Amino acid sequence: MKLNKQDILKALESITVPGEGMNMVESKAVKNVITFGDEVIVDITIANPSLQAKKRVEVDILKTIHEQVYEKAKITVNVKVEAPVKPKANVIKGAAVPGLRNIIAIASGKGGVGKSTVTANLAVTLAKMGFKVGVLDADIYGPSIPIMFDVEAERPLAVNIGGKSKMKPVENYGVKVLSIGFFTKPNQAVVWRGPMAAKALNQMIFDAHWGELDFMLVDLPPGTGDIHLSIMQSLPITGAVVVSTPQNVALADAKKGVAMFQQESINVPVLGIIENMAYFTPAELPDNKYYIFGQEGAKHLSEDLKVPFLGELPLVQSIREAGDVGRPAALQTATPLEQAFEKITQNVVQEVVRRNDDLPPTEAIKITTMAGCSAVKK
Repeated sequence: MKLNKQDILKALESITVPGEGMNMVESKAVKNVITFGDEVIVDITIANPSLQAKKRVEVDILKTIHEQVYEKAKITVNVKVEAPVKPKANVIKGAAVPGLRNIIAIASGKGGVGKSTVTANLAVTLAKMGFKVGVLDADIYGPSIPIMFDVEAERPLAVNIGGKSKMKPVENYGVKVLSIGFFTKPNQAVVWRGPMAAKALNQMIFDAHWGELDFMLVDLPPGTGDIHLSIMQSLPITGAVVVSTPQNVALADAKKGVAMFQQESINVPVLGIIENMAYFTPAELPDNKYYIFGQEGAKHLSEDLKVPFLGELPLVQSIREAGDVGRPAALQTATPLEQAFEKITQNVVQEVVRRNDDLPPTEAIKITTMAGCSAVKK
């Protein structure tokens, strides 16, 4: 008997694909039907990868064609599995730390671009806005946060929490701080290999009593290396902020910093890029801007990489002086610097809110006290 392709397709319409509501032809699971004489070949693709589903499809096709078309037909069924590709969600990595709602990594591809200065000023601005804030100085080999918070001579105390001894972070300007600088002498170099540095960081994270924090800012070392991976393996990083100056040398490294967070194995959302030392305005020429390190380099980089541009900071002597004396410039009142840090901090908070809205409900960490900030609607 000579089989007809249309008869075969009509018979296959009576079979439902496992796990789907439509029949094999309607769902386009049947890719091809070839007939010659009493032989028929059916090529079919299903989404269910189980052996049981594949066997059921094969048996159903054989049985249906034999019953509805020709009982002595010689049938070959080729079943191919193509599981649907699920879109990747931003996955929070690391062990959750009770009380820490949002953990933001502050990074830079290159040293000397003002990453620690930006971290300190973001922290005090968040505190001024009413958030509970902590700073973890993860720059193991060059800890400068204690100097910038004027707590260089302080030492964390031990407190008893639930029968366990914990480190109590040092606090100033409403910000809780822990740094390896508290445990080394000022003239002592930290000559540690990666595992030892990672262990020290884990102690400052998990053996400390941070309490309830809306934001923990993690001041990472420059570059992309072992410390960065250790932090991202240890903590559920909400997102990363990359700091750069406008010149090409810094931008090349900042690009690598963004790429590190966007790697498939890491997949930490980049909240945006901050351009530091964007321009210089002399006090005697307030209307003039001198682009010493180049103009809008970090802004253009953010556009190229399709990550948010969080704002720019001018090259101002008082920022450096304020950091050196341990009173961050953002604590100034009614100055352009205070306004610049407030704007950037609001942008960071908005990006955190937006990023958390994109996470599955069980993973998302919501900000409950917006202090005048709101997410920007697209």
